[in-house]
Parts: sequence; structure tokens; C-alpha cells
Amino acid sequence: MSVNKEENTKSSRYSYDVDEIFYSELIKRLPEWENGGKPVNKSIELECKALLFLEARLLDDGKFNDWLGLFTSKCLYWIPSTPGGGDPRKEVSIAFDDHRRLEDKVFWLQCDFAYAQTPRSRTSRIISNIEIFSCTKEEEVKIRSNFLIHEFRQGRTQTFAGWYGHRLHQQQGKWKIALKQVNLIDADQGHENLSFLL
Repeated sequence: MSVNKEENTKSSRYSYDVDEIFYSELIKRLPEWENGGKPVNKSIELECKALLFLEARLLDDGKFNDWLGLFTSKCLYWIPSTPGGGDPRKEVSIAFDDHRRLEDKVFWLQCDFAYAQTPRSRTSRIISNIEIFSCTKEEEVKIRSNFLIHEFRQGRTQTFAGWYGHRLHQQQGKWKIALKQVNLIDADQGHENLSFLL
């Protein structure tokens, strides 16, 4: 069955959550990572830390479907090539994936044709310096943390370091990841194909 150009354009438009409003909100809120904010109560702090540690373990264990389940349906996984973020409307990002693209990435990592991940990377990640702050919306918190990831593949070990910016939304009593911003300390330097999830 053929699909005319107009219908195809509409389909693409409705399939993605990343639009001009999304970009504008993302750029507008970038300074929040430097500003800190009001700390959350102890109960929320423990829940959020548990989510970060669970995410790290799922990635290290290669449980990518479970990892994807930690995200909201409208989400973003972003690795800027500009330290601190930059403007993805004007600059190339190392990764800029909404939920649909993450589904594709998870499928690719688990299929038999992901040659860049055959054999699969073994990773061990350390998360520290976790700061959790409330946001204007009660059902939202932001987390800034440092990370160190060791990756071993085909006899070679690499180290990746930087800081994460997580924005969590509470949905049906559970915290979910709406934004994961991976800020590599060497983001503006040349990188080989990052074929595993940071």
C-alpha cells in the first residue's frame, strides 16, 4: 500500500515528541544544572538514588529492556558534543535519542547483527557526588551526579568520565527518567563510535 508524501509527513510528525517546543524548553532549562536548588526530603532522596543505582546495574548487566522501562514515554537520552549542553538545534550531538530511537537502539544491541558490539562491551560504572533538588513542579526532581565508566571489549579497556543530569518525573507513584544528559569531560574531542550505552 503506498503512502502519499503528506500522510508520511504527518506520520513522522506524530511519531516523535521532539519538536520546537521541546527544544526550546531543553535549552531554556540548561542553566538549572549549575544553579542547584532546594534539596528534597530524605524519602525522595533515597528513592532517586536507588533509581540511579538500578539504572547503572541494568546497563552493566546488559538488561536493556529493563533499562528502557525506567524512562517515561516522552523522554530524551542526550550526549552533547559541547561541554554542558550547547544547542542541539545548531550543533551535532553524540546522541540525541527520544523513546522511539532508544527502542531501536535497544533492539540493535540485542540482535545478532550488532557487529560493533560483538562481543558485547563489559562495563563497570561508578556514580558519585549525587545532588538531588526539587523543581517548580512537585512531581519533578533534577539530579546531578558524577560518573566513571570502565569499558572492556576485545582486549582493550577505555575509561569515560563526566557528569550526568537526570530529570525525573513521578508517574503513578514511581520515579521515571524524563531526561538523561550525559556530559563527557572530553565531549568536544574526537570519539570513536560509542556503540554501548553510557
